Amino acid sequence: MDQSTPSRRTVCALGGAAAISVLAPAVHAQPAAPVATTRHGRVRGYLDRDIKVFKGVRYGADTSTRRFRPAVKPEAWSEILDATEYGAASPQKSSEPNQSEDCLFLNVWTPELRDGGSRPVMVYVHGGAHANGSGSSPLYDGVALCRRGDVVVVTLNHRLNVFGYNGLGQLLGGEFARSGSVGNLDLLLALEWVRDNIAEFGGDPGNVMVFGQSGGGGKLVTLMAMPSAAGLYHKLITMSGQHVTAMGPRHAELRIRRVLDHVGLTPERAAELTTLPTARLVEVLQMDDPIEKGDIYFWSVMDHDTLPRHPFVPDAPRESAHIPMIIGNTHDEGRAFTAGDASNFSLTWDTVAAKLAPELVVDMNAQFVVDWYRRQFPEMSPSDVFFAAVTCGRSRPGHLIQAEERAKLNGPTWMYQLNFGSPVDPRLRAYHSFDIALAFDNCDKPTSKTGTGPEALRVAEAMSETFIAFARTGDPNNRAIPAWGRYTLPERATMIFDVDSRVENDPRADERRLFQTAPFLKQGT
Repeated sequence: MDQSTPSRRTVCALGGAAAISVLAPAVHAQPAAPVATTRHGRVRGYLDRDIKVFKGVRYGADTSTRRFRPAVKPEAWSEILDATEYGAASPQKSSEPNQSEDCLFLNVWTPELRDGGSRPVMVYVHGGAHANGSGSSPLYDGVALCRRGDVVVVTLNHRLNVFGYNGLGQLLGGEFARSGSVGNLDLLLALEWVRDNIAEFGGDPGNVMVFGQSGGGGKLVTLMAMPSAAGLYHKLITMSGQHVTAMGPRHAELRIRRVLDHVGLTPERAAELTTLPTARLVEVLQMDDPIEKGDIYFWSVMDHDTLPRHPFVPDAPRESAHIPMIIGNTHDEGRAFTAGDASNFSLTWDTVAAKLAPELVVDMNAQFVVDWYRRQFPEMSPSDVFFAAVTCGRSRPGHLIQAEERAKLNGPTWMYQLNFGSPVDPRLRAYHSFDIALAFDNCDKPTSKTGTGPEALRVAEAMSETFIAFARTGDPNNRAIPAWGRYTLPERATMIFDVDSRVENDPRADERRLFQTAPFLKQGT
């Protein structure tokens, strides 16, 4: 990759004999490293294939001094800061190499600075549930989107897990009243930065599309129900972000009490959590949660203030019904969560129901589900049934609720399903997160699992062109796909992204009807 960074600039001293100057080989000057002026100070980036890149740009002050409280804007700086390396990620239990409570950084890719280009702005929020991840994955690199569509791409980090979403507000109130939403408030602070600064980077602050996968999509769905998010974004894409409920205040309080008990504090001493070492709180994330039957998990809290309601229960939020929205999922979502257990590929009719039961998020008898699949799809093996039921009984119901509730309000909504599967790891097929590399047009990244064959590149063209078109106009239709109508009832038009993309009405209709008859097991309370 040809890059020019401040650390690689060549300094030439003038002087000496003229003959030496004549005999010396010609030196071609490297393009100057780009410098942008934000409202807080100047930053110096670098060039990557003619795209100007700025990494680790601060949008919020260090949160270690404001733990569990809303972040504030950073102090201004006078010198030019290097913006050539990603900033720290939120503390978490994953293998992210650089973690710190000082984590409010974003990254910008743009074709040009200060040219009045008014380019669409595509702001991506990373996945990893509400627990892990950062905006620095190679899959989120924005160069290809900028080169393909003349857009500005932004990725970002924000507070996660107990640092960003907890029930301390239920115990302490006051300055901690919004502790259940500070991770989402970080997102709003980043979007305020975009509004105030993106014109310097050639973007249009009045044309901002937010998109996110998995937990990132879930956080964006939550923003749709937050009054304070109004006006900060203008289009939204959720990729496998199936959230319909938030964590209710009762569950939030139960979890924070478990945290206090784990670290040896009483509820009356809850404020002391603000001074515990960061590492001690990260240890908390490993403890067992009897509610979730696994490691303790935190996500957006419905506090009746910052988040006054569940995102999509009992209906779609009316305050954001006018926002154009794409809701996407992959055909084999569940394989990402269950393919790590090799035994799931060799299940029998005697073992499949027991393996399926803990995977369902709907209140259904697993044996009943297995028997239904055997009757409906006799060609399926036990493992095929398991993977299909995990997808349709765990991941897909939330997407359908979002789309149908939006359709009831006549909100401009489109639905897609990715059917194209991984040629690199065929057992995973079209697994959860497989659409990221395709949407970013980053099939060449080593972790993409798409490969760079002609079929993968064709699907990547279709998806990335669609995301770019939607960012530009709020309508996904473009030259790379067939005509795509809005999601309406009862038609349920759905774009099937594949080698030959097509629109189908109500795909997997029988499976939809099966699982929509059952209530969710995990309603927020």
